[in-house]
Amino acid sequence: MAGHSKWANIKHRKMKEDAKRGAVFTKLARQITVAAKEGGGDPETNFKLRLAIDKAKADNVPNDNIDRAIARGAGGLDGDNYEEVTYEGYGPDGVAILLDALTDNRNRTAGELRHRFSKCGGNLGEAGCVAWMFDKKGLLVSDDEDLDEDEVMMAALEAGAEDVVHEDGIMKIYTEPGAFEAVKQAMDSQFTFLAAEIAMVPQNTVAVEADKWPILEKLIDSLDELDDIQEVYTNHVVED
Repeated sequence: MAGHSKWANIKHRKMKEDAKRGAVFTKLARQITVAAKEGGGDPETNFKLRLAIDKAKADNVPNDNIDRAIARGAGGLDGDNYEEVTYEGYGPDGVAILLDALTDNRNRTAGELRHRFSKCGGNLGEAGCVAWMFDKKGLLVSDDEDLDEDEVMMAALEAGAEDVVHEDGIMKIYTEPGAFEAVKQAMDSQFTFLAAEIAMVPQNTVAVEADKWPILEKLIDSLDELDDIQEVYTNHVVED
């Protein structure tokens, strides 16, 4: 199975400078609010909310922020009507880019994305132009330095996982979306995960030469900076 490029530097991501942390908190709080608004404020009965909370805690979002975000969604206190939208496009060298967004204004978000794509030699595409290159998968991510590879593999497959991949000091467990909750619950008691989410995983990857990577990195960072954009998925790998 193709690698999931956003996790290649997961350790570095956990050391983001404080200037970016506020933006990350805002995005995660929005995810929690929307999840609570859709399925109620009890994470025991709302799996989407439970995932959003776990993700927020993994990024060290304060409990008070989490509680306020739940209250806004469950209590109908949030006046913004966010909707989940997927945007698609191409970066330099034909790299496919898939974006998960929570927005209250599709036209505003699309206009901002179009501007940022064009500045970096890419273009925002039509719906469906790259989505077919990705598969929706459950994904559990862990630092593999202190893990026994065979033990993890056996436990994951017995729990119903589809695949276990080790690369760049990171262990990734893939599942079908419908099996994700059961696998996560089975593995939680044995292992600590850096992240657990439903992700879009590329079927194949596009190699980007090292000297061309900076412009693609600039595009990815500029897209990720937008509050409306929750996740940025690509199908690239950087050549040595």
